[in-house]
Amino acid sequence: MRVGIGLGSNLGTRTTELSAARTWLRSLDPGARFSGVYETEAVDCPVGSPAFLNQVAEISWNGSMTRLLDLLQDYERHRGRKTVRGWNHPRALDLDLLYADGQAARTVRLQVPHPRMGWRRFVMEPLAEICPGRKIPGLPGTVRETAGWLRKGEICRRIG
Repeated sequence: MRVGIGLGSNLGTRTTELSAARTWLRSLDPGARFSGVYETEAVDCPVGSPAFLNQVAEISWNGSMTRLLDLLQDYERHRGRKTVRGWNHPRALDLDLLYADGQAARTVRLQVPHPRMGWRRFVMEPLAEICPGRKIPGLPGTVRETAGWLRKGEICRRIG
């Protein structure tokens, strides 16, 4: 199945963090696809939080979503993410499961599709680069259409 993953970094050397994450994701799927990199304001974060670099990936995955979530969270910790932290506090690396083809999951640890992805320009605009016609359960239109509706929202500019 095709799985979407959001990548974000707003601490340390942000470009290095995203590059390392791309390399790691390619170890899971050598055919992984990536959007460009976007710089975005820190949304719903503490006042004074630095801007994020964001991008999205789409990989092929044949295991369980819980297993993939475990791998993503292990990798975040390997890159220095604290297990206990405040809500949306700055972080060197954030990896979010966005979607898994047409599947849905709702557990205490895992919600797929990501419940807030359709409201976030920093997710939808890069996602529109790699799968503009994808329909994701819970979104009113295609990825491209949803990204278009969000263009009046937060600052989000492609930098690479």
